[in-house]
Amino acid sequence: MVELETRELEYVLAVADELHFGRAAARLSIAQPALSKAIRRIETRLGVPLFVRSSRHVALTPAGEALREHGRHALDAVGAAVRNARRAGETHAPLRLVLKPGGDAGLLSGLLAEYAHRPDARQVDILFSGPADRTDFLRDGRADVGLLYVPFDDLDGLAHETLHTEGRVVVVPAGHRLAGQPSVCLSDLEGETLPSWKGVPAGNGTGPEVADVVQLLHMITLGRTIAVLPRSLVEPLPPGLTCVPVADAPPSRLVLAWNRQDRRPMVAAFVTAALRQRRPAPPSDPREPAVPCAPQDGLRVPADDDVARLSGDRRRRSVGLDAQATGGRRALAVRHEHG
Repeated sequence: MVELETRELEYVLAVADELHFGRAAARLSIAQPALSKAIRRIETRLGVPLFVRSSRHVALTPAGEALREHGRHALDAVGAAVRNARRAGETHAPLRLVLKPGGDAGLLSGLLAEYAHRPDARQVDILFSGPADRTDFLRDGRADVGLLYVPFDDLDGLAHETLHTEGRVVVVPAGHRLAGQPSVCLSDLEGETLPSWKGVPAGNGTGPEVADVVQLLHMITLGRTIAVLPRSLVEPLPPGLTCVPVADAPPSRLVLAWNRQDRRPMVAAFVTAALRQRRPAPPSDPREPAVPCAPQDGLRVPADDDVARLSGDRRRRSVGLDAQATGGRRALAVRHEHG
């Protein structure tokens, strides 16, 4: 069996990313001749070329493409294992909660207060992330728990509990043709420009790329796009914008999620506190039209089943965390960090 060290994988990935030995060597802080020799030794050991080289060009071979893909996953797994091992041995480590700015549906203050009353409460570090990487924080160990939105976030490999369910609205400029309507159907949005989210390749938007809700609302104000969002993410709206309920858009769920393999008592304690702050599902919006919206094949907003099909796992509802933490009472401190 051919074995590679993590450092050797880092060498391969650096050259694969840069497609230039000089830039890759600078990134790795080693000399270019040393990097070239290391890559040749790796190729000799594997018995296949990883790169096609010329005086002006470096390209990946099929073997190099395969090693880049699987090697990156391997390095991520090693990094996660190291972080999780260190965290498991830290008896007083803070609990890290990841969310996007404003992505708590107004629950965060109450949730933290509920947790702070527990005798086993720890300090909570809050990490803010972009639209596409909150689940990565949970999978690779950078965060312990996270507030995610279903169906927007992929819950594959994560356990979760729903804390809040709400309808979705379309956000439009005040002068838009749909502004002032009591409600609309998805078919009413056909032909409209939807945004594309930075780092989210699977979206169906063709409009401007945005990284967060603040950027999105600014683009909507300029008339460059419209968007279908959970109501809590956009209220209160800035001047010049209005929102209209979308009657046939699947509801959005705010969930507390954590790695399914994480059985630590401190995570169980936080989940227990969060469930005490769970809001009941709201009644049907009386503004919805009496006549159901007609099926349409154009614009499509994903439903919860879409996420379940992506993961192939419909057993995510179990908390699986019955163990409760013990120990002396600790004061809760919240430190905001950008992840």
